Amino acid sequence: MKTLPFNLVVNPVSFGQVSTAILRELKKRDQQIILSPIANQVDLSAQPEDPEFQQWVDQAVGSFTRKHSRDNRIFKLWHLNGSMESFSNEQVLFSFYELDDPTREELNIIKNNYKVIFSCSETVAKFQSLGCKNVDYIPLAFDDTNFYKTDKNYFTDDRITFTIVGKFESRKNHEKMVRAWIKKYGNDRKYSLQCAMWNPFLKPEQNNQIAQGLMGGQNYFNVVFSGYMHKNEMYNDFLNSSDIVLGMSGGEGWGLPEFQSACLGKHAVLLNASAYKDWANEENAVLVEPSGKRDVYDGVFFHKGQPYNQGQIYDFNEDDFINGCEEAIKRVKTSRVNTAGEKLKEQFTYSKMVDSILEVM
Repeated sequence: MKTLPFNLVVNPVSFGQVSTAILRELKKRDQQIILSPIANQVDLSAQPEDPEFQQWVDQAVGSFTRKHSRDNRIFKLWHLNGSMESFSNEQVLFSFYELDDPTREELNIIKNNYKVIFSCSETVAKFQSLGCKNVDYIPLAFDDTNFYKTDKNYFTDDRITFTIVGKFESRKNHEKMVRAWIKKYGNDRKYSLQCAMWNPFLKPEQNNQIAQGLMGGQNYFNVVFSGYMHKNEMYNDFLNSSDIVLGMSGGEGWGLPEFQSACLGKHAVLLNASAYKDWANEENAVLVEPSGKRDVYDGVFFHKGQPYNQGQIYDFNEDDFINGCEEAIKRVKTSRVNTAGEKLKEQFTYSKMVDSILEVM
């Protein structure tokens, strides 16, 4: 079996979670690999303890410099910004693009990679329309190592619990979702809202200020903001405690927390746009149509006129969103389990994803 080289980020955030799941699937297959970890970091602290897997990863890292040749095609998972650099003459890049106005720099990076893979078919179509012939689509998958049904009773009453997930930023339309939900359901004992929006790239005091700002200086007994969850086991517990996940992001490369939630049988209210459209449909989610688009620039993560991350994101009408929440409530009252959502974990597996990656390699 040929030894394959990989250049991955191995850490607790979303890129690292996907990379780790890919590595775990490769180990299951006894695939021989060598690994150059991005930023020279291997952090599996969020994962279940698995000394055998840790040792396998460490051995792959330790042998990279000794065994790798630039003549060998390499697989990299990373941002477009930072992917002109390569350990190979033929780099297969798996990346994520969530806006709509690719810059010359981004286009040039794509054209200088052997192949660039995105998990959003809308993104692939955008780059193809701009002359990139080397882009392709491979969907992400359900991580059954870290996410599973707990069948716990999390509350003693019959409340319906909503969750909002993902690192806080303007692109994900978090502020609009929280404010609209509070206006409709704030201090209503029949409903609760759990927000897991802690952004590890911001300071703790900044995260706390964001939460206070979203509440408008008021106190709502049925709205809770969670801190950073250091273990996937904690995050799995959080997702299991919900009835309805809310995903109204203006641009997504997949929407992993929303997807994992649906796979766990949670109902979902999702914006019918970007990568949500690659896995969500009217059976497994309540779909809200976009109202149009708006600029993404927030002066924090997105700055106008920069060589990367330019353009607009999808927006939504607040009333349409609340109507979606009302429809999801009806679905919960019919059945707490989203059976159509559970089927997603059979459709989108890391086995299938790695098959697709190895085919390109």
